Amino acid sequence: QVQLVESGGGLVQAGGSLRLSCAASGRASSSFVMGWFRQAPGKEREFVAAIPWGAGSAVYADSVKGQFTISRDNNKNTAYLQMNSLKPEDTAVYYCAARVGLGLPLSAGRFYPYWGQGTQVTVSS
Repeated sequence: QVQLVESGGGLVQAGGSLRLSCAASGRASSSFVMGWFRQAPGKEREFVAAIPWGAGSAVYADSVKGQFTISRDNNKNTAYLQMNSLKPEDTAVYYCAARVGLGLPLSAGRFYPYWGQGTQVTVSS
């Protein structure tokens, strides 16, 4: 069983930055994948970004490319989401998720069996 704990959410003004962290319990293997998703009020959950724990490149939703950066620290079993130039439309609960294997679409939340509790990000205008 993998447990995920997010941190780093909060209230920020438009144009500001936040960095979210997601700490995974246990040892992440090289086939591990960490993803970030978000859900705004009244909207469906959407994919934000994902990164393999081993070899492979990060992937991003078109809506956050060039604005958000996902990274990982394998020694700390922690993934990060650096969010810059935040906009009010980025307001959502952000969830980290984890899975094993790269064979399925990284953007599909249904293929991630492990989820964190979520952290609120609110961007004021």
